[in-house]
Amino acid sequence: MSLLRRLSVVEQSAALLREGLRTGRWKGQLPGVVLLAQELGVATKTLRAALLTVEAEGLVKMGANGRSRHVPARVARPKRPLRIGILLFDSLANESGVSMELFLELHHALESAGFTVFFAEKSQCELRHEERRIASHVRKARADAWVVSAGPRALLEWFATQPFPTLAMFGNRAGLPIAGIGPNKLPAVLTATRQLIALGHRRIVLVGRRPQREPVPAPVPSAFLTELTAHGYGGKRDFNLPEWEETPEGLRALFTSLFRTTPPTALILDETPIVLAGQQFLADHRLRVPEQVSIIATDRDPCFQWCQPPIAHISWRVEPVIRRIVQWAIALSERRTDLRQVTFPAEFIPGGTIGPVWKG
Repeated sequence: MSLLRRLSVVEQSAALLREGLRTGRWKGQLPGVVLLAQELGVATKTLRAALLTVEAEGLVKMGANGRSRHVPARVARPKRPLRIGILLFDSLANESGVSMELFLELHHALESAGFTVFFAEKSQCELRHEERRIASHVRKARADAWVVSAGPRALLEWFATQPFPTLAMFGNRAGLPIAGIGPNKLPAVLTATRQLIALGHRRIVLVGRRPQREPVPAPVPSAFLTELTAHGYGGKRDFNLPEWEETPEGLRALFTSLFRTTPPTALILDETPIVLAGQQFLADHRLRVPEQVSIIATDRDPCFQWCQPPIAHISWRVEPVIRRIVQWAIALSERRTDLRQVTFPAEFIPGGTIGPVWKG
């Protein structure tokens, strides 16, 4: 299934408004809704919705009379567009599902808002998570600002000391003097964990990427371990939140080790590639889902709707992430400091891959 989606008429209209504002097509007071809708060739209802979008981004302002809109002087006279770099956790070729959707739409939204946007040539994984190599790579790219995806604590601490602004998209960012955005998965993961416990599961393993584990567990896995401990079911990092070499071979070795002696009865798997690898491992070993092993994914993916049974997962929307990053970039272009760290809700979708603990 294609991860690209068609822009709605409202989104297309908002993009036309952004481009016109960026190039100075409209200055001072904007034409009325009817005239502007005629100029863009859209319905007035569509135009009003598009205006609300660019208003939220600060590109136009509502007048004191509550009816007319005007273009702020700094928007009407654009300067050199900010050059914004996006540092991915893994290469774009290895992304899928909600992550791929997010990165493609984010790139488009920032460009539509008038910024120069690029993905760093190498990801954190490709730079082996070595701070020295990442720092060198970032400095050579010469961006005005950086968006860092799923950065581990140590890396985000380094970015927080740099002269260029940084926004942490996900990652262990709490308490750092940088902007941030991400879904609040903690309540959803706790709901999922409690449902597994209620179904009789005692050996639950969360397989997460490096930023979730190092140097200490991030808030979500930490709460997961605390919940297990509170019910008397372990909370041990070596089993419930295991370390592993982040390669296909390393993941396979982890699953082999987990199921060798005291196998888990439920797996919470971070990111679609890990989910697919887990399903393949279980199928190879003739372990049935959910009869023998329950599975929960920490993200949604369009391919999940094609699975039978549907995969239980944590669902969240990309739109708040994109909107927040565009607002942050606009603030930078207007020389305003924006260090807000924003979260938004995520939801646990039970699906069909969880069930009572196997009694066989």
